[in-house]
Amino acid sequence: MELTDAQEYAEKVLGEKCRLSFAHQKMAILFPHKYDLNLSPFLKRNSGLTGNVFKYHPPFGFKKHNLTFSELIGLLPKVSLSEELERKPCKRCVILGSGGILRGLGLGPYLNTFDVVIRLNSAPIHGFTQDVGNKTTIRMSYPEGTPKSLHDYDPHMLFVAVMYKGVDFSWLKAMVKKEEPFFDSLWFWKAVPRKLPIEPEQFRILNPEIIRETAIDLLQLPEPRWKLWRWDQNIPTLGVSAVVLATHLCDEVSLAGFGYNLGEPDTPLHYYENVRMEAMKAQTMHNVETERKFLAGLVEKGVVTDLSGGIHCKFCKSKS
Repeated sequence: MELTDAQEYAEKVLGEKCRLSFAHQKMAILFPHKYDLNLSPFLKRNSGLTGNVFKYHPPFGFKKHNLTFSELIGLLPKVSLSEELERKPCKRCVILGSGGILRGLGLGPYLNTFDVVIRLNSAPIHGFTQDVGNKTTIRMSYPEGTPKSLHDYDPHMLFVAVMYKGVDFSWLKAMVKKEEPFFDSLWFWKAVPRKLPIEPEQFRILNPEIIRETAIDLLQLPEPRWKLWRWDQNIPTLGVSAVVLATHLCDEVSLAGFGYNLGEPDTPLHYYENVRMEAMKAQTMHNVETERKFLAGLVEKGVVTDLSGGIHCKFCKSKS
């Protein structure tokens, strides 16, 4: 069977020799004095915490949650990735967005080849493996976005919790300790899982400095300001935060399923449902255009590769 242009491009990317510390170094050159080469992706026991971690409220920091955080961090392991991955000298990451552009590209087998596959929130696998693969190294989510289907849990994956509000700490502690959750569900904007099919050693907490660095230092959004019941509208999407996380975690970084083409309102917004692109115009929390330009810059300058071409297509014949 003839390969699609996207498959040929993915094959080319994976066929080249992995470049040690490539993404890390390119980010430091591109964003001097803004990108922190020493930033830890996850918070671990006995890890040094900078003052900024407790300077801001979630999701930019853990201000006023010192005690809860201390109790929670004591339940988690001291390592970032699995021992097998930690030993690997050069790691390739791919971050899977949920964009409808993934439909029909057949990238699944190629995505499974990456050392670290990062999936976001409850983006499903079952029924879509041809396009999105079935390997999950990291599932990155907040409580409301966490998958409820067992099909979306890899038995060896890490669950990276992103803390957006105080009650998220209580939820995560219940998940790690496998206890009946003791919190008021009214604090969540949709139903959350009451247990997860993974073991305590598979949980991680995203360093909120990743979100702060993404928002303030890289996207150059205003400093976060707390308004009544909500943050000012400068919270980066989980997707762009995951891309920045990956540059701190892996030597080479690719992405797939990113990019919103608002000029085509009738195209699918996500690969797994039929909601149309026009729905994206209604959201106001995220700076979509700012993020698109940021990611496009990373792809154009070769910091990351775009396997599906939704941000900046290097394999599309019409754009070459």
